Order: sequence, then structure tokens, then C-alpha cells
Amino acid sequence: MSGSVTVVGLGPGDPGLVTPAASAALERATDLIGYIPYVARVPERPGLTRHPSDNRVEVDRARHALTLAAEGRHVAVVSGGDPGVFAMAAALFEAVEDGEPAWRRLAITVEPGITAMLAAAARLGAPMGGDFCAVSLSDNLKPWKIVTARLEAALRADFVIALYNPISSARPWQLGAALGLALEIRSADTPVAFARAVTRPDEAIRVMTLGEAREAPADMATLVIIGASGTRLIPRGPGERPFVYTPRSVPTERV
Repeated sequence: MSGSVTVVGLGPGDPGLVTPAASAALERATDLIGYIPYVARVPERPGLTRHPSDNRVEVDRARHALTLAAEGRHVAVVSGGDPGVFAMAAALFEAVEDGEPAWRRLAITVEPGITAMLAAAARLGAPMGGDFCAVSLSDNLKPWKIVTARLEAALRADFVIALYNPISSARPWQLGAALGLALEIRSADTPVAFARAVTRPDEAIRVMTLGEAREAPADMATLVIIGASGTRLIPRGPGERPFVYTPRSVPTERV
């Protein structure tokens, strides 16, 4: 088949952090598909047809991309951050598995991007210098009891944890519940970072303790990082945010 689909990661927001390979894929595309704010991040140009869509229609969006590619179009499906992290790459392959047999013969590639937890970690210092994991607090696609079971396991295993999709207007209580669970397992003085809109003009980053975190505001543009038992703060000058890092080594007395 002559068409193709490329799932493109646009990174955290700063155009300078889009990889050259991702930019090249966007230049080759005849059609651009994605969530409205992500499509808006790609400049218009002659020969590019844009197909923006609303949230929560990921598999429908993927089927649209595959249908266009089967007609010979070269389609770029855009995601913020990395398309393989809670994003469109999995939705596309879900559509391939369940869809038209001919779609499996299409040229399908994924171009990675810098995901939110890595962009936030770079701003903070090195909070993910040791073992870490990522958990989405959204229960749109999985039961809340699965979310909490996975979170509890990660907390007890002493991972640094990046919390994606921490809160929304439809889920105003879940971040508080997750941080409450963390307080049952980890010390109240554990470092926690709230990183909102990293690399965008409205970026805001706050570092606090786990004991303070339940009262901190957050939204869907916020990534929350919960430190491990070994995560440390390095104080700086007055009014400056501390460096946050997690050593690569684990003292033997903690094993």
C-alpha cells in the first residue's frame, strides 16, 4: 500500500524540543490528525490538510488516520510529549489490531518526543536518577482500584513516581486520594514536585513536601513527581528553587 502513518511526538511545548525526525515527518505529511491543541501547534502550510478533533476519541482518530493512509495519503498523527506514553501510539495499534486486515500492510512508524516527566525532571535537576515509574491517575480507561493498586505497589517498592493526568473537572478528588495513599506509606517530608506546562510560557514549578502536597492546586497540564526515600534537595540562594535529585545508588541498610 502506498500510504503511510507516522505518530509524531511534539514534546512538552517548546518548538525547539521537537526532534528533527519528528519535524521531517510533519513536513512529509499530506494530512495532520490529532487533538485540537496539538494540531494547533503545527504551522499551516500548502498541501497539508488538518483534521483536529476533540478529546477522548483516540481510537476513532486512529481509524481515521488509517483510512486516509489506505487511500494513499501520508498521515501524521500528533501527540504532545511522547506518543508512546499514555498517548496516540497505543490507540493507533489498537485500531490496527481490531481493524481492516489491509491496515497491517501500511507503513506505520512512531517518532518519539520528550515526554512531560523527562522535561519536568530536567527542570528540577535529576529526580529520576534512580529507579522510577509513571502512573496515570485517569480512570477513563481502567478502574480506579487498578490505579490505586499499581500506585500502592510502586510506593512500597520505593520508586520515584511521575503522576500523569492528576486531576480534571470530572475527577477533582483523585489526586488528593493518591497523595493520601502516599502519606500512608512514605514520610511526610518526602519531596514532591508539581510541574505545570513545562517549557511553555505559563510554566510553573513548585517543590514541597508530601505533607504539604494535598493542598497544592493542579490541573491536567500538571505533572506530579513523588520522590523516593533517597530523593534529596540541595538548597540554593534566597528565593531560588532547590535542586532535586535521586542518587543512583541505594545504601545497603535500605536493602
